[in-house]
Parts: sequence; C-alpha cells; structure tokens
Amino acid sequence: MTAPGKICTFRVHGLLFGIPAGQVQEVLRHQPITPVPLTPPEVAGLINLRGQIVPAIDLPRQLGLAARDDRPPLANLVLRGPHGPVSLLIEEIGDVIEIGELAVEPVPDTVAAPLRRLLAGVCPLPQGLLLLLDAGHALSGIEGNGS
Repeated sequence: MTAPGKICTFRVHGLLFGIPAGQVQEVLRHQPITPVPLTPPEVAGLINLRGQIVPAIDLPRQLGLAARDDRPPLANLVLRGPHGPVSLLIEEIGDVIEIGELAVEPVPDTVAAPLRRLLAGVCPLPQGLLLLLDAGHALSGIEGNGS
C-alpha cells in the first residue's frame, strides 16, 4: 500500500486518482503524440520532451476505462520511471495533498479487475474516493519494451 505523504491528484473519466508526488517529474499541457506501430494498445505513442523521446501511456485505456469521444485534450503527467521519464495521459491535474492523517484502505473487491490491479489503495476524502495509482504496476511491461 502507498505510504502516507504528499500525493499529486488528477482526474481520469471523472475519477480522482493520486500518485506519490515524489514520482512526478512534471505536468505538461497536451503534447503532440507520434504513434508507434506494433506497441501495446495502452501506448499512445511518443512525445518530445525538450529533445528527449518519452513514451506516452493512454492511462484511461491502461485502466480499462471505456474510450470517450467527448474527452478534453489530455494533459501529460510525466513520471520518473526506472528507465527514464514516462508520460501518463490524464484529463485534468488536481492538487498536491497530504494524506498523512487519512487512512489508506485496501482496494474494494467491487472495483473492476483491470483497475483494481493498478491501484495501491484508496483513501476516502470529503470530495470523494481517492484512488491511489501504483505507478510500478501501471508502467510494468510498457516502459521496458524498448530496453
């Protein structure tokens, strides 16, 4: 489970997600994405981050959430991965919050399996349930493909 601390929050399909702030390198507005043939469907393509080529993961697809034609242009949440930066496509960035005094609970069994396997826990907040993304699981099998 995720240890308490500073959490960077963001939204995908109206759901509130969080990831430890220490794993976040930066947040960018929508960047042009170059598709790459023969990659997993979760890989949207590559973005150019100041001359560095960074894989862009379609997080809604990775989470098993249905595609939405009406979704706004996506933002890029760039994470520090073990093999370099990786961008997660998100819909909206939120705030950095402290969850030190809030209880992190196990993921309920009612959460769909594709989503549940990518979560480290949940945290009830006044504005709703915060789903804590396990970046290691979300990036496993994707970022190392080119290594």
